[in-house]
Amino acid sequence: MSLSVDVVITTHQGWEFTKRCLEHLREQTVAHTVIVSDSASTDGTPKNTRTLYPHVKLLAHAVDPGYAAATNLGVAAGIGDVILLLNNDAFCRPDFLEHLVAAFASDERIGAVAPLTVRSDERTIDSVGLTLDVTLAPFIRLTGKPSEEAASPRPLLVSPGGGADAYRRSAWIEAGGLDERFPLYGADIDLALRLRSRGWTTVAAPDAVAVHLRSATSGHRSPRARQSGGWARGFLLRRWGVLRSRAVVRAVVAELLVAMADVALSRDTVAVRSRISGWRAAGGLPRLRVPPGAVDPEIGFVESLRLRWAVR
Repeated sequence: MSLSVDVVITTHQGWEFTKRCLEHLREQTVAHTVIVSDSASTDGTPKNTRTLYPHVKLLAHAVDPGYAAATNLGVAAGIGDVILLLNNDAFCRPDFLEHLVAAFASDERIGAVAPLTVRSDERTIDSVGLTLDVTLAPFIRLTGKPSEEAASPRPLLVSPGGGADAYRRSAWIEAGGLDERFPLYGADIDLALRLRSRGWTTVAAPDAVAVHLRSATSGHRSPRARQSGGWARGFLLRRWGVLRSRAVVRAVVAELLVAMADVALSRDTVAVRSRISGWRAAGGLPRLRVPPGAVDPEIGFVESLRLRWAVR
């Protein structure tokens, strides 16, 4: 039996990107349902979507509920077996969904799939999902490498993440979807750990290709992006008990170095304050245990610092 597909696009401004994204989806070789969950855009996104793309299911939120909540609402509005969370600045090749569905169909225990996103030159890898070091610091897999290396098994694939993240609906429901406490970043990592804890696996689909203009809508190193990233670090460190693990010293030293570097570079204390805020938000919540095989032990301390700095 073929798997049905819902494409969920969570938007906040950026209509020109959304329009281009929707045009590419029209060319897909696999039937699918498109759901746009718009978070109070004022640039005409809801009106233009209704007028130009009447086949799209639109959820227009008068007040921005936050990325995770808007995405969960978009997912809940569909019934597809496969859920693709697609950034509006990601543009899929015509056979993208075809390869994505094939990956899920290959094994019923696959709960998530990370496709290949490439940069605008369409030859350089933007992402093939995410990997984590022992402190749960996330790194984009294979970024900057030639697209011919997209099938590489290293570093370890832990989570989708790169503008086009796919999930099996039954796995999504079992794990509870995105944690709506996350302001923007980090919810995908938290979900990936919960999926793995329940026995679901994540695989790559290097033949499913989309062009991704990373940070085109959120803004690279914007105050919002930096605040969200810092909050997620503080929350994940406490929620998943990293500071009670053998990685405690490495985690503390790494966060101090990264936070101080951010203070020097940005001339503000967003990195420090957001981490404290995230840590406090996880207070009172039950500690979760990082599942076996969820981190890449080959990413050493020095390498992790290099990878963090490389994306700045």
